[in-house]
Amino acid sequence: MSILESIILGIIQGLTEFLPVSSSGHLELGHAVLGMDNKENLLFATVVHGATVLSTLVVFRKDIIQLITGIFAGNKESIRYALLIMLSCVPVFVVGIFFKDKVESLYAGNIAMVGFMLLITALLLSLTHFSKSGKKSIGGWNAVIIGIAQTLAVVPGISRSGATIATSLLMGNDKKEATRFSFLMVLIPIIGANFLQLLSGEVTQADQIGTLPLVAGFISAFVFGLLACSWMLRIVQRGKLIYFALYCFIIGAFAIFAG
Repeated sequence: MSILESIILGIIQGLTEFLPVSSSGHLELGHAVLGMDNKENLLFATVVHGATVLSTLVVFRKDIIQLITGIFAGNKESIRYALLIMLSCVPVFVVGIFFKDKVESLYAGNIAMVGFMLLITALLLSLTHFSKSGKKSIGGWNAVIIGIAQTLAVVPGISRSGATIATSLLMGNDKKEATRFSFLMVLIPIIGANFLQLLSGEVTQADQIGTLPLVAGFISAFVFGLLACSWMLRIVQRGKLIYFALYCFIIGAFAIFAG
């Protein structure tokens, strides 16, 4: 992997992890365009995912600190919110533990499948454009359903942020709260998955990729992750998800045609 390729893939990961256009789908497309083997760099994927997790921690640092201090102080609302986040993670952990091989088999460079899934993402985002804005707080059943929506995003082309935010909005939840919950709920699964990958030894060795490409990919994913995370907060508040629906529709149709 060259430094330029790592920067490009890092930018793709950073932007698409938070924007509702599917990071996994765009990485599949990126590998295809660059003519790369998408199975050769589990270590690189782990590194750039770590970078986007760091982006989330930076953007939501005040919320996270407030939540942690609230838990230790015995604040009921903080404890309730933390339990909701953990509850939302249950579906994706079940899939990750019992269906790991089937999930990994989806990442085989099937561009046409990615295209069809992007069309589904476009449909989900379109539905939010025609739904009424709600003011509800996220409850237990909301967390479970949003967690199921997150699980669907293991399929490349289904946007995790798009699926979780759209599902939350369609249930009548507050826009700001829907976005905040969507970004905070992903921290545990991504950190957990990356940690397990490192422990299992499934990732390739750094010398097979090169230190500089890893560093370049991490930095580009982190910087563009910061930008995308901040943008997304404003985009949802302004109800501009329809533009991403159009984008996913166009890219999805192109991928189907190219595949």
